[in-house]
Amino acid sequence: MVVGVVVGATAPTAILRILNVAAVQPGLLAWYAVRAMGFLAYLVLATSVIYGLLLSTKILDAIAHRPVSFALHKDLAIVGLIMAALHGAILIFDQSFNFTPSSLLVPFTSPYAPITVGVGQLTFYACAVVTGSFYVRRHIGQKVWRQIHYVTFIAFVGASFHGIMSGSDSGSWWAFWIYLVPITAVVFLVTYRIVVGVANLGSEPRAELAGTPGALPVRRGPLDRPGAASGGF
Repeated sequence: MVVGVVVGATAPTAILRILNVAAVQPGLLAWYAVRAMGFLAYLVLATSVIYGLLLSTKILDAIAHRPVSFALHKDLAIVGLIMAALHGAILIFDQSFNFTPSSLLVPFTSPYAPITVGVGQLTFYACAVVTGSFYVRRHIGQKVWRQIHYVTFIAFVGASFHGIMSGSDSGSWWAFWIYLVPITAVVFLVTYRIVVGVANLGSEPRAELAGTPGALPVRRGPLDRPGAASGGF
């Protein structure tokens, strides 16, 4: 609902400005679209990561049902992946650089900033693997699925690096905040999760397996949490 209100309020102005650019400088339309889609993809990816961390720390359980939260987390990952794909695909129409399908698909072959763009390409493939894991979760098992989900943290670092180092707007004050707020939130939540996980390691009671007196308990790592099978990572 909130997203709908924001889009409804800003869409007319945004469309008018896009049409003005298309009429005056049609060659720049693709470049503006690439930049806008890149920021949108980053924000959706960051929101998905933050939402997943909120799920794993059970912070969201007090205000939303876990299956609903998990579905939203999945949807955000899908939308972010689609936006990232569009961010890259639109480069074909950009007249500033000669992007080809192969330079878009093969990492580190971009005609523009090949290293930092290559990091973005690898990040996209990593996100595709993580997003695809939602659909094979029952087949690969919860443990493998969660291990794959740890790639999300690497992907977030890669997306942040790609955006800051490749983006022509990175020096703008508003771009500074677009990157700072999600990065700060992710660092805080990861730190919180590790601290809570370490605290739980020392407070968990010694558990015995049924029919096996004296068996050693199954220890969780600092990034694990109780009830992991119900969603989150």
